[in-house]
Amino acid sequence: MSLMRNAIQRRNHKERAQPREREKWGLLEKHKDYSLRARDYNAKKARLNILRAKAADRNPDEFHYGMLSSQSKTGRKIVDRGNPVLSHEAAELLKTQDSGYLQTMLQSTRRAIEKLESEIVLTKTERGIEVSVLGSEQPSGKQTVFVEYESDRRQRNNRKESQQMLADEDCAQAAGFGADESKVNKSRKQLEEKKEAQSQAQLATHKLRREQSARRAKLKALKTREKDLRDADNELELQRAKMRNVIGGVNKDGVKFKLGARKK
Repeated sequence: MSLMRNAIQRRNHKERAQPREREKWGLLEKHKDYSLRARDYNAKKARLNILRAKAADRNPDEFHYGMLSSQSKTGRKIVDRGNPVLSHEAAELLKTQDSGYLQTMLQSTRRAIEKLESEIVLTKTERGIEVSVLGSEQPSGKQTVFVEYESDRRQRNNRKESQQMLADEDCAQAAGFGADESKVNKSRKQLEEKKEAQSQAQLATHKLRREQSARRAKLKALKTREKDLRDADNELELQRAKMRNVIGGVNKDGVKFKLGARKK
């Protein structure tokens, strides 16, 4: 009887979907999702139990002969990489050469900073600081106005164009209705040439600002490099002074000491 019951095709079991009123809480967890989550949780718990047992069974007096040839500092094992140990004089000579290299690179960086700063002049304006580059072509006999936002520049240009068009219309009306058409065409041509010149000036200004931004970024990077080189040179000089025993420091036990200090 049981064999016949298993032979009959039965409907596959389908789990219900997330109710519509609970869709805001995300997907409904199915049994297969719960199985995966439970299996992962149990595996992690078993691993933690094994580690706890190892820590509890650890012998604090454990010894092996490798401890005699190995060293540790602040809980970290120091491993010998097989490099030959240099003598005190050789190490001091190498540090002297490193200091000379750092001084050379520091001087080169400082010269680059001075050259870059000579190309940049900071000009204070009403709304901030605008950078202008020496040697750049500035239009002579024209007023240069610095603005902070692009919208202010467009608004100012539109206002100037409107004023120019009104001025041209006033000139045409003053000349009379019977004015020559060639004069009107000439004024339109001049207006188009002026717009073209303004667009070229805007492109030149945009290019100049991009160059200035690149110079500022390069100057910032050079100053950061100068600081790093100076710090490295100071640290190297401190190490050399400690090797010559002309300055105090911290011993291997972490105690600060001063040379020439008397014991009381």
